[in-house]
Amino acid sequence: MANLGRGVAVVGAGYAGMAAAVALAERGVRATVFESGPVPGGRARRIRITSDGQGNELDNGQHILIGAYTEIYRLMHTVGVPKTALMRMPLEIRYTTRFHFRRLGLPNPLGLAGGLLLARGIPLSERLGAAKFMAHLKETNFHLAADVSVTELLARHQQNGRIAHYMWLPLCVSALNTPPELASANTFLAVLRDTLGGTGDASDLLLPRVDLSRLFPEPAAEYVRSHGGEIRLQSPVKDLGALRQSFDRVIVAVGPHQLKTVLPDAPEYSYQPIYTCYLQYGEHVALPIPMIGLADGLVQWVFDRGALLGEKGRLACVISAQGDHQQLSLDELAERCHRELAAAHLVSEQPAWSRVIAEKRATITCSPGAKPIPVATDGISFAGDYTDPEYPPTLEAAVRSGVRAARSIN
Repeated sequence: MANLGRGVAVVGAGYAGMAAAVALAERGVRATVFESGPVPGGRARRIRITSDGQGNELDNGQHILIGAYTEIYRLMHTVGVPKTALMRMPLEIRYTTRFHFRRLGLPNPLGLAGGLLLARGIPLSERLGAAKFMAHLKETNFHLAADVSVTELLARHQQNGRIAHYMWLPLCVSALNTPPELASANTFLAVLRDTLGGTGDASDLLLPRVDLSRLFPEPAAEYVRSHGGEIRLQSPVKDLGALRQSFDRVIVAVGPHQLKTVLPDAPEYSYQPIYTCYLQYGEHVALPIPMIGLADGLVQWVFDRGALLGEKGRLACVISAQGDHQQLSLDELAERCHRELAAAHLVSEQPAWSRVIAEKRATITCSPGAKPIPVATDGISFAGDYTDPEYPPTLEAAVRSGVRAARSIN
């Protein structure tokens, strides 16, 4: 290992930056993390609101993890996050309508095929077609020689109708945060490979039971401090050159939309939004399961924050990717979410308060073709969910990128 006596600077305390800092600390390398905000977590963090009159803390979005996310679980264990911080449940896609899919607790392909054949709310012909589709994808190792859109992929294999409406399209939007007509089929196939096509509990859903900053970034910060590192919150970096002179190496782990503040010739990206609407009802309001889908309006998924975090009566509605909802004001969007919950018979009263959090550049657009990735030069490396060569912009991709950047320093 090269002499790293001055340590490594990490710019950004999101999941990528904190993963890099932990990976460095594991190797005995001193990391100093610079974060412009008051709370670590980046685009997956805790925020505090006062518009409800009580000063509640909320997440700036609602994230789902899956069993295949091995690197984030390894680092969570390293920094002491208890297993109880996540609620683990077998893959289940359930809507307020009749559709219901649940992967059976059997080894694949039996677990997946059995779940598809027993799925409710779609014709038998479509269930058989979906099982055949997955078998074909396995034969091709879940990869296309020439990337196309998810819409074209599904059309090629006659995966339209209700199976697309309730399963493939929602999975695409949830995993890639990109409309199917724009989304990369190969990126989508990588997700299917590791979830529905995976082994054991790889397709399990893991839902956070603590806020997103406490889920990893804050315990990671304590781990880094305990290993001689430093976390400097509310410390924006605008001059990489000066930082490079003070440290042996620099890892830039900011969001892609922030790159140009430190790297003027950074690649250009297009972005996709995520809107999360929190509605506070009476404490008796609860969903039948912690996460349920709505299929025919703006809201795609609803989460029961009472079942997950003890925030009784609080529901979180998620709208991923671009769409007509972007033309609505935040108040109009909150009202629309409430009406859709009421129409689905999930609530029968008005909310005491609501709050919409709009992350307008939540992720890059996962379109077909190679995505531009900044090239490491002159002691400066890059990390972030957008730098993963295969995965969509998820927490796992962010963590993998941070570990990869840290391990590249030798």
